Amino acid sequence: MGTRRLTAPGETPDTGIPTAVAASMTMAEQYDWHQDYLRRHRVSRRNFLRGSAALAAVAGLGVSPFGHRAYAADAPLTVANRRVGYGSDAASQLRFAAQLSRSPGGLKVFVDHGPTPALGATAEAEVRNLVTQIPDSRGGVLAAEQFYAHVPVDGLPGRAPHFYQWRTEDGFVSDVLSASTAMPSARDAQVPFRFTMLGDQGTDDTPALPPGLKPGDYDDQYYKPDNDPTVGHTTNVLNQIVASRPDFHVLAGDIAYADPSGAGKPGTFVPSGGGNPPSGFDKFNPFVWDVYFGSIERSAATTPWMFATGNHDMEASYPAHGYAGHLARLDFPGNGPKTCPSVYSFVYGNVAVLSLDANDVSYEIKANTGYSGGAQNSWVERTLAAHRADPDIDFIVCFFHHCAYSTTDSHASDGGVRAAWVDLFDRHRVDLVLQGHNHVFERTDPIRGGRPTRAAEDNAVVYPDTDGTVYYTVGSGGRPRYNFQPGESESYRGHVIADTFVPNSYVWDANGDKQPEGVAWSRVRFRNYAFIRVDVRPGTFVSEMDVVAVDEYGNELDKLTYRRQPS
Repeated sequence: MGTRRLTAPGETPDTGIPTAVAASMTMAEQYDWHQDYLRRHRVSRRNFLRGSAALAAVAGLGVSPFGHRAYAADAPLTVANRRVGYGSDAASQLRFAAQLSRSPGGLKVFVDHGPTPALGATAEAEVRNLVTQIPDSRGGVLAAEQFYAHVPVDGLPGRAPHFYQWRTEDGFVSDVLSASTAMPSARDAQVPFRFTMLGDQGTDDTPALPPGLKPGDYDDQYYKPDNDPTVGHTTNVLNQIVASRPDFHVLAGDIAYADPSGAGKPGTFVPSGGGNPPSGFDKFNPFVWDVYFGSIERSAATTPWMFATGNHDMEASYPAHGYAGHLARLDFPGNGPKTCPSVYSFVYGNVAVLSLDANDVSYEIKANTGYSGGAQNSWVERTLAAHRADPDIDFIVCFFHHCAYSTTDSHASDGGVRAAWVDLFDRHRVDLVLQGHNHVFERTDPIRGGRPTRAAEDNAVVYPDTDGTVYYTVGSGGRPRYNFQPGESESYRGHVIADTFVPNSYVWDANGDKQPEGVAWSRVRFRNYAFIRVDVRPGTFVSEMDVVAVDEYGNELDKLTYRRQPS
């Protein structure tokens, strides 16, 4: 492997591999290291169950969606952590998912569903068994086993509520909920709608498993001194999303933070009090996903949640470039490149939405850089061209994790994202680009050819076909916040500064180095917790889209109106 470095020094730590070696390993190489370690530290079936089912049987000191006997082999089979998403045709396909309290054995799991609360149809669930075995920092192995149930339902009418309940063969029945398909793209069927977006979410709650974890180990409560640890920022933002009643929600990567290191390196379970290496986190705990899915259920069980993947979502405990865990837990539409599960598109009314995987193009964190072999970029070009040529589509929205344009001191801008996609966004007149990664809220002026075309102040109207693309950084979903560059001031509604120029930002280059740059495009900067609310008004002669930034207490920070004439 020579002296190549795939991870910027100090950005992400090793996880049990010698630091110099780990920094030069791809995702596939890290997974192979995992497997070699496990071959040398075999776990008997009896010990494996202690690492999963029996551990969960003692859960009671933390958050468990199933109660104190979760996962225990003799516990009742129950269903929790319900969520819904779209298939590749969002106007006719819904994907129902949930988590089981234990192995179903020979028991079947069902979704009863129908156009009214009387239901009427039944579909048997596919159960995906996710097995995790990772090194324990004490020299052993943590073994975990989780079970996720999935039911696709196709052939539904557009923008119609569909009712459902989960049921197990041995008698468990959930309450009846409903979720709606997307609005059809036919222009005469379009009415106003709303969606929300954020990134870098995680959870405020401490996992129950393995027992004895303390706040701050595998949750969002490792706050910096200027953050009040008694405030649940993640919960506050989620409360605002629920209150907004969106038709769908998109999340731009760094979902649950089961891997706090974020380099996609082999996970090592570190118990509370186990310490950290000098370089930072090197942890992985698959049970964080239980807590996360439980925390979003009150929204995700009735509102389709659509996910992109970030650097913390590369989980080297699993194959498929670290995404096999997501393939067990989540339902992606599956209409993108075969090797890129979180790359897809869907259409809601007059808006086309693309989820992209910036791990494939990042210059900053290179554990998965280039893994698609160019397949993703070719797909992006074809898909953008097709959407822009569709007369029923007015607005194109792309969301992904690493930032093409941002100015924080932690990650700033990624030259790999710029090199791969910015020209395509310009060429196909993409309206919005929604990013995460940097734990702040930031909005640019419209950009074309790498330069701002005009100042777009609060409440301005933007004409993206001629003005350019606006880039939002919304990594403000709950994780501890970042700083902007030294001397860089915030600027937002009620706190607008006259000069927003940033002389000392930087962009990651192909060598993994920070190249200084002066920035004239950073218009709005807000360092606290926030999300965006997008209200779309399809029209026959003019279509509009309001994008509003909202903080964790419901205060509006910024608003732009995007206006297009339909083709």
